[in-house]
Amino acid sequence: MRKSVLIVDDSALVRKQLSQIIETLDFEIEFAKNGQEAVSKATQKQFDVITMDINMPIMDGIEAVKQIMKAQPTPILMVSSLTTKDASITMDALDLGAIDYIAKPGTMNIGKSENREEILTKLSSLSKISSRHLKRKMLRVASRKRRRAEPQQSENEICETRSSLDLQKVILIGSSTGGPGLIEQICASLPADFKHTVCIVQHMPAQFTTAFAQRLARTCVLPVYESEQNLELLPGAVYLARGGVHMGFTKKVSGKIVIREDKEKGKSFFQPSVNTMMESALKTFDGKNLVGVILTGIGDDGADAMAKIKKAGAYTLGESEESATVYGMPKEAYERGGVQEQLDFSDILKKIATLR
Repeated sequence: MRKSVLIVDDSALVRKQLSQIIETLDFEIEFAKNGQEAVSKATQKQFDVITMDINMPIMDGIEAVKQIMKAQPTPILMVSSLTTKDASITMDALDLGAIDYIAKPGTMNIGKSENREEILTKLSSLSKISSRHLKRKMLRVASRKRRRAEPQQSENEICETRSSLDLQKVILIGSSTGGPGLIEQICASLPADFKHTVCIVQHMPAQFTTAFAQRLARTCVLPVYESEQNLELLPGAVYLARGGVHMGFTKKVSGKIVIREDKEKGKSFFQPSVNTMMESALKTFDGKNLVGVILTGIGDDGADAMAKIKKAGAYTLGESEESATVYGMPKEAYERGGVQEQLDFSDILKKIATLR
């Protein structure tokens, strides 16, 4: 049976561009010109995947996502322009249950093979997500909403005398498709007395990581920083890799550890790359002081590096197939011998929050 996709966009040009790409997947394609029409179609028929524009007349994409995920949970791929404003709005859509996003045609060269490949890869992967995974995801969405409604602890202020010389363990987390909500849960679960450093690579462009770091800072009692060149790593703090550059580490003559950014993409498809972050950490820290975590995502970024840090003595965790929205990155890491413990996300959450 052919899979089906609903393309939602008020622009006839964008609908045409996306359909010309998607037709190579041999999906049954339907269209909606605004959010209201999308909700009507998506609640009458179970689509395998939906592409959703943000700014539309009558009903915008955010409200449409909210109503669809409540009435008929469906894998939704947001179509966003690469602007700071749309990045923040896209984060809201992911928060409501959308799975991932792609750049809006017109903000990119749609003829470039890597852009076409990204659209096709994401649509293909999202179309395979089961209703069981979607239901679990919506339970996590509801849990995040309840937690935000609870009174927050006062922000933990790092003592001025604390420095990277006091670092104990460094937790390295990599995720991609389906990951932002999980990263938010991890940050929200960290206690105020957490003494370790958390470094995160979530595959996102620059405008998105800025909005995401701001979102994490609102839910985390620990300080949250978007990475920048020469920013010192401190205990009890969270660092999110900036989009468009690789996040690595280097030790200064003083012994202090700082972030080293690399704007050269190199061999990595993703920038920032999980592999690059973990391999740099291995050159900078004793392997026994590292904790590697690989979460949901398409592809194999992080798989090779997880095997390397595990061999060096790091404690490594991989998300299980049962738990992962997209069992790509965790699967590759596990099959290459990089995962010491494969667990559902809820158990990974507990492991990180109680790490001593």
